[in-house]
Amino acid sequence: MSPGTTADTLVAFRVEAQAAAEDAVVTALWQLGTTGVHVQADPAGGVVLVAYFPGRPGLAADLRSSLAACGVTHLEPASIPGVDWVARFREGFRAFDIGGFRIVPAWDPATDGLATGRTLRILPARAFGTGTHETTRLCLTALQEAAARRPLGRVADVGAGTGILAVAAALLGAPAVTALDIDPEAIESAGLHARMNAVDVQLVRGDGGRPLAPGRFDVILANLTAPLLLEKRDEIAGLLAAPATLVLAGFLREDADRIALAYAGLGAATVSVDGEWAALVIERTA
Repeated sequence: MSPGTTADTLVAFRVEAQAAAEDAVVTALWQLGTTGVHVQADPAGGVVLVAYFPGRPGLAADLRSSLAACGVTHLEPASIPGVDWVARFREGFRAFDIGGFRIVPAWDPATDGLATGRTLRILPARAFGTGTHETTRLCLTALQEAAARRPLGRVADVGAGTGILAVAAALLGAPAVTALDIDPEAIESAGLHARMNAVDVQLVRGDGGRPLAPGRFDVILANLTAPLLLEKRDEIAGLLAAPATLVLAGFLREDADRIALAYAGLGAATVSVDGEWAALVIERTA
């Protein structure tokens, strides 16, 4: 099968990389919209990754461009077995606890009997964010801790993906939540999750923090990547009110010092880690 040209076609790519570059490659693949990555060891000492994507024009070129600096040694289209991947995914996706929330897939019949509040119903889709990644766990934990310190107030989720963090903020009592993403599929998914969880979330399609009013938000969530957090630093920081909480995630623990240095001066900063991933929480005082 050649790389598909429509979003209804699932395509796969085989990626060979140096073992030390595995985390960077996986991060880049998620950023490009992969629906799943299978990683296996290469007898030669590297790693082989098979990543699945909804087909779209220009995908192969985007992959080559984004992976060029990640230690990738080979990239080629891969065949896909005749498997119902949606059914296979649903077989393995079960309700689980993360960051003080119970994440429940929409098709789980047990959902009907669960209490609202800390139960977060999701429908895994193409946009990034199913609740299974360490960065999501770090953000949800930070959000719970922020809510325990004071009312959340106005919350902005920059690069919202499926909107899980925005919905979680609303479930924690935030009276005004904005989910911002440049991807139309992400905006659609965030709206779906807001409706599924019976919360109000304002949806904004746009890049970085530019579409939002500066100095208006009491909590900013930015689960992006290290390069984007550095590139959008002024846009993100400019959204903060005073006092406010800024939660930055989506970067590897080895990048924590670089991110902390870029955002220095905004307030007291705390770094937390989960496996190879890290988050930075900054408390800005009045």
